[in-house]
Amino acid sequence: MQPAILLRRVARPPPSTCLRHLRYASSEPSSQVSQPSSTTTAISTEELTSARRYCLDTLRKYDTPSSLLLPYIPTQARDAYIALRAFNIDVARTADTTSTPTIGSMRLQFQRDAVTKSLAGTPPKQPIAILLAHAAEGLEARTDGKARWSKSWFMRIVDTREKYLSNPPYPNIEALEGYAENTYSTLLYLTLQALPMASLTADHVASHIGKASGIAAVLRGLPLIAFPGPQNSHSNQGQMAGDVGASKQGAVVLPLDIMASTGVREEDVLRNGAEAKGLRDAVFQVATRANDHLITARQMLDSIRAGQGEGHEFEHGHEEEHTAFPGVLGGGKAETQAQEVERAFGVFMPAVATQLWLDRLQKCDFDVFDAKLRVTDWKLPWRGFWGWRRRKI
Repeated sequence: MQPAILLRRVARPPPSTCLRHLRYASSEPSSQVSQPSSTTTAISTEELTSARRYCLDTLRKYDTPSSLLLPYIPTQARDAYIALRAFNIDVARTADTTSTPTIGSMRLQFQRDAVTKSLAGTPPKQPIAILLAHAAEGLEARTDGKARWSKSWFMRIVDTREKYLSNPPYPNIEALEGYAENTYSTLLYLTLQALPMASLTADHVASHIGKASGIAAVLRGLPLIAFPGPQNSHSNQGQMAGDVGASKQGAVVLPLDIMASTGVREEDVLRNGAEAKGLRDAVFQVATRANDHLITARQMLDSIRAGQGEGHEFEHGHEEEHTAFPGVLGGGKAETQAQEVERAFGVFMPAVATQLWLDRLQKCDFDVFDAKLRVTDWKLPWRGFWGWRRRKI
């Protein structure tokens, strides 16, 4: 992946009346989902409606970009999308809602148990678990049992969050990329499975988008980690609080190799904030890596659509969770790579929100402490619709 100049500016498209036709998922249970078998816990209509409402409210409060991008997810997968995003928020906010890493680990163990029970069809009476179980059952029902979520990916997200509960430093930029891969990219893999889709090509594109989103999330959360406020006080409107650790002592979570090369000292940041020597240069370098992943994802989509393949090898393609079972079109023909990424395009839309935030970061001269970076960009609905119509991320 070649270095790229950060960042490209995107012109605001004209508003379109077509936006009024975008809708959230129906508040009624999907008719495509079969009734629970005798081995599963029956979920009442009232419980399901309440769980769906709770998860949607969670997205709107703590992850506004994801709630705004919901209409681009295929209807049959929206419950899964809502449940996955709410699960991610709940796990990510463990650090922000517990006083010590030990208590945080205990709460994350509850999350592991809840996922295990939900995927087995016996969820605890908790809204996110109920919607996860409903979505998992619906996925199996729609595919006659051929498609299901990978439990190991859920565990990977929880395990990675637990590893970083106390804000240990990233030794280098590659370690930060690994964190993003194991959280944000993995969340996209699970969303693709919910379509359902098992495609190495789609997973490869999602990997780059997830890495960009995860790196940007760490940058967004840097001010909150450096200067942690009172417990439970953080908003995640721009997906910030999800990357705040359980340590209430200030910390700087930039990669150590980049801090060394730019002359950033943690104590200087904790004392002087945005005015710390070299901080903006360090933020620039980290943000450039996120932008590189977005550029790579765009280049891949262009190359695949032109029939030239992905352009480079998928570094995580050897992992056993990544499988390739091409979808079948009418007439029995297998999907091409171009058809796979077209069907998966809604899952790639977080790239739009990430690019908008990186553009704003550049406009702020890479001052990650600027208050304007802590709210959702008002242009996201328009930019999302523009990207969707033109199939551009």
